[in-house]
Amino acid sequence: MRDRKESAGAFDDSLLSDDELLRYSRHIMLDQFDLAGQERLKQAHVVVVGCGGLGMAALPLFAGAGIGKITLVDYDRVDITNLHRQTGYRMGDLNLSKVRQAAKHLRELNPNVTLVEVEQKVSFSELESLIQDADVALDCSDNFALRKDLNRACFLNRVPLVSGSAVRYEGQLTVFDFRDENSACYECLFGGEHADDGNCALFGVFSPVVHIIGVSQAQEALKLIMDLGSIAVGEICLYNALNFSWQKFKYRRNPDCPHHRI
Repeated sequence: MRDRKESAGAFDDSLLSDDELLRYSRHIMLDQFDLAGQERLKQAHVVVVGCGGLGMAALPLFAGAGIGKITLVDYDRVDITNLHRQTGYRMGDLNLSKVRQAAKHLRELNPNVTLVEVEQKVSFSELESLIQDADVALDCSDNFALRKDLNRACFLNRVPLVSGSAVRYEGQLTVFDFRDENSACYECLFGGEHADDGNCALFGVFSPVVHIIGVSQAQEALKLIMDLGSIAVGEICLYNALNFSWQKFKYRRNPDCPHHRI
């Protein structure tokens, strides 16, 4: 971290208030982060599609870190079967909108963050509109058609996409950085008309796995915004809770992918 005395002018000209400088001080003191990095987070927009287990693991980290604008997308309501893993919700949230209750709790965590609530099923064109000015989008859904629509919207608008899933004792994560025209996409890996994501309502899910994948999605998104470290682009990262292990498998763009023939 730069010496406060040496960089007084930078602090005086900061986009951050005195309260924010104190709030985010443990970020600002990090090498490769500094004041400029925290200001970048304040100016960033993250879209999170899905406010279930993955989304509710990632969202508090975005709000806590000071992301300036967060768009939450989900049409579901909180069910008692969610609470073993979606620990951002409470008993008092049962039968209420996930988006509204998630936004309520995030505002309590950080009232300085702008939250956009989209409490509905969204079409492809609506997704395109939502992500046009985004810095990164998170796929935290469990719906194959929605995953494909979000992938296409991000691909066409060159918005990086962090994709995650979890079922049983396993999870997976990968990043598509569509700012690079040679980036693979979700369709490259999971083409076709149907795929079974392993819905946890059918197969169950070990609650820590959901958090590990969701937190990892938030980590990769923050690194993308910050241009920090290496990102899980071009590799599927598979987590196994029973073995407490990660495996990584490389992949490339599929030349037969319909998106790359546009």
